[in-house]
Amino acid sequence: MPSEKQQIELAIPINVIWDFIRDANNWAPLVPGYIQHEQINTSIITWEFKSDLGIMKKKVSLVIDIKEWNEPTRVSFELRRTNEKYIGEGYFEARAVNQNKTLLTGFLEINASGALGSLANSLFKNAIPKSTEEVAAAISTKLEEFNRS
Repeated sequence: MPSEKQQIELAIPINVIWDFIRDANNWAPLVPGYIQHEQINTSIITWEFKSDLGIMKKKVSLVIDIKEWNEPTRVSFELRRTNEKYIGEGYFEARAVNQNKTLLTGFLEINASGALGSLANSLFKNAIPKSTEEVAAAISTKLEEFNRS
């Protein structure tokens, strides 16, 4: 199963990071290929984006099912395609280093199945690190803006 973990230390208090993470409108648009998202309720978010894995390009619709909201340190979730079973999981975790610094960790694991599952997984293995780096950079930039406002 392709997976990636990113960590970044930010000069931002943990409560500011939590205020940012708990609202999907702040971070969902930062994912590469973002098209749209909708917060169905406190634990379900639908998300559409364009996937570009080299030879595989298509519009992807996902359901994010929030499994844990542990304020202010952890949000964990599962991913699935609409009307399909589990395809992945991940989390955001924040740890206060001190009053004004926070270590933010993001983790994502994907496991494609079906006829093209093994091909998709090999493509994910290369694409996930690049995407998570892009998302981490975008989130840290947005968090810095959020912290100033």
